[in-house]
Amino acid sequence: MNTTDQPGTPGRTDSPIHIRGLQKRFGALEVLKGVDLTVARGEVVVVMGPSGSGKTTLIRCMNLLEEPDAGTVAVCGCSVECGDRARRRERARQVREIRHRTAMVFQQFNLFPHLTALGNVAEGPLSVRRMPRADAEALARRLLDRVGLADKAAEYPARLSGGQKQRVAIARALAMEPEVVLFDEPTSALDPELHAEVLQVMRELARDGMTMVVVTHEVEFAREVSDRVVFMDGGVVLEEGPPREFLSRPAHPRAQAFLRLVAHDLPEEGADDEGPDKPTRWERAS
Repeated sequence: MNTTDQPGTPGRTDSPIHIRGLQKRFGALEVLKGVDLTVARGEVVVVMGPSGSGKTTLIRCMNLLEEPDAGTVAVCGCSVECGDRARRRERARQVREIRHRTAMVFQQFNLFPHLTALGNVAEGPLSVRRMPRADAEALARRLLDRVGLADKAAEYPARLSGGQKQRVAIARALAMEPEVVLFDEPTSALDPELHAEVLQVMRELARDGMTMVVVTHEVEFAREVSDRVVFMDGGVVLEEGPPREFLSRPAHPRAQAFLRLVAHDLPEEGADDEGPDKPTRWERAS
């Protein structure tokens, strides 16, 4: 039986993220208006949309950094019915379970300034996973090497570039051995020349089969790496589909207008695709 059918029961599923009817408001502002989203294991989903569309709130609701007002959040087999906070002890257990199985990479890095790169990556395994210090630091060194920063282990964040800080943040997320990594515009705070080093690490994670949900305006990343693009506006999903289809022939007028602003190299409508593209999860299933 699929464990997502049993609320509050963690387990490994083929679709580690199931969002149904998600609603969220801040005061009078309704930010999410009944969003549905399913992400398959190993899938890379890019969420795009204009500012204020609800995309960042959506991924913050996935690991319950924001508490939705209504709907269901099921992550890695742990299902939470939102809006009912009566069973506080059970809810706290569910939130811990979801956060142990997911990791989030933020726009602003959120590194501890008083810890070295090594210390930042090792902190989660030490304080949350209760690993012995030697094991946690060995893991941190392996992950820093994986993101190309083995030589920066002893540096403090103040001495790192923006791109290096974000790569440390990715290594820190991986140190928790998550099943899903959520990225909230990971390159938006970086100078353009530093984008490539962060996106390359994300490409490698995708090749390794990591399940990823990425809020970004990086059109080339979406085209090359994602299996699916989800376009949001006004708190709802207006369109979704394989990147080749969405980026070249968006159907919804709002998506067309958005892509004209963020991508200047989209093919004209009806233009032939230039060469083979990797089959997306949607295309492989058809």
